[in-house]
Amino acid sequence: MNATPSDEPTPDRFGPLAGIKVLELGQLIAGPFAARTLADFGADVIKIEPPGAGDPLRKWRLLKDGTSVWWQVQSRNKRSVALDLRESAAQETVRRLADECDVLIENFRPGAMEGFGLDPLQLMQRNPRLVVLRISGYGQTGPYRDKPGFGVVAEAMGGLRHLTAEPGRVPVRVGVSIGDTLAALHGVIGVLMALQERQRSGLGQVVDVALYEAVFNCMESLLPEYSAFGAVREAAGSALPGIAPSNAYRCNDGYALVAGNGDSIFRRLMGVIGRDDLARDPGLADNTGRVPRVQEIDAAIGTWTATRSVAEVLAALDAAAVPAGRIYTVADIAADPHYRERGMLQEQTLADGSRLQVPGIVPKLSRTPGQIRRAAPLAVGQDNEEVLSELRATRAPNAPRAPR
Repeated sequence: MNATPSDEPTPDRFGPLAGIKVLELGQLIAGPFAARTLADFGADVIKIEPPGAGDPLRKWRLLKDGTSVWWQVQSRNKRSVALDLRESAAQETVRRLADECDVLIENFRPGAMEGFGLDPLQLMQRNPRLVVLRISGYGQTGPYRDKPGFGVVAEAMGGLRHLTAEPGRVPVRVGVSIGDTLAALHGVIGVLMALQERQRSGLGQVVDVALYEAVFNCMESLLPEYSAFGAVREAAGSALPGIAPSNAYRCNDGYALVAGNGDSIFRRLMGVIGRDDLARDPGLADNTGRVPRVQEIDAAIGTWTATRSVAEVLAALDAAAVPAGRIYTVADIAADPHYRERGMLQEQTLADGSRLQVPGIVPKLSRTPGQIRRAAPLAVGQDNEEVLSELRATRAPNAPRAPR
């Protein structure tokens, strides 16, 4: 599926968040990712950038014609307004914009907004319906609130980094800014819940998201196992401790990921690899019995995969309805028909007429799906006149306020 952004989206393409106006004051990853998610589903996102260089993400990683291709994903469906938040006139413009918005998103260090004269509580006094999403490393309260916090630090503090390694080896990062992304998605959830509650109370509220807490919230049984048993979960490489079998198994041309941890799935898997003795073993009938013998099970599976190609392994396991897969590179993703059929490989036309492939929109809504309505703003502040004209119009004598 291809999608060419339109500068003038028609009403039926606005999506489920049509009519919601968002003011984005963040930069780089977490705040802008949250705003982009809302924008993909129809919210009108006004992105405030510092004049000149703009959001630093414009220059992160690989550049095309001087601009990061990541920028084309992170800032699609947004309008750019250039304002220097250190200047009083710009601060007043932000206040007036916040008066007209439903949501304000910021991911500065706690206290920065107040330092700009933009205390969210004061903005909410002016506009009681305003929902404010504040994303920071450690949250707006607590002894660490004033420390600088990036995703890599949050991933470590949240418990994730300790587990991402082979046993006895140095922990490694996931490879993407997963802490920022998890915080952004938690922020989106918080904003949507606050907007839902606003329908009853008529009032906005502050959504406080800490990067480390977003990571920690995804750590499954880590804490209760420590609380109940004093168990400190350690790195286990590609295995999933306490759940068997689930691992990466070497083939003669790569690795296959096999998840045979369901009871009936395990029996089918053992049948495929010619180990009916293990399939019939009453001691392996459920996960409780399989975990203590996981090395025996992994060895049996590994012996079978080692003499076969990844394709042969996956074909045999697919035929037996055993969950399995291979490790994708981005080249595999770009060539995969399932990605394409699901609309996850979208194309945008850049200013120079070239085409750029970008990720599609998640989640899929059946009646009001998200859309890529406009490309990321090429120039810093390119929408100043449009946005500020709209603001002047809303403040003209007898002009009605935008629907809320």
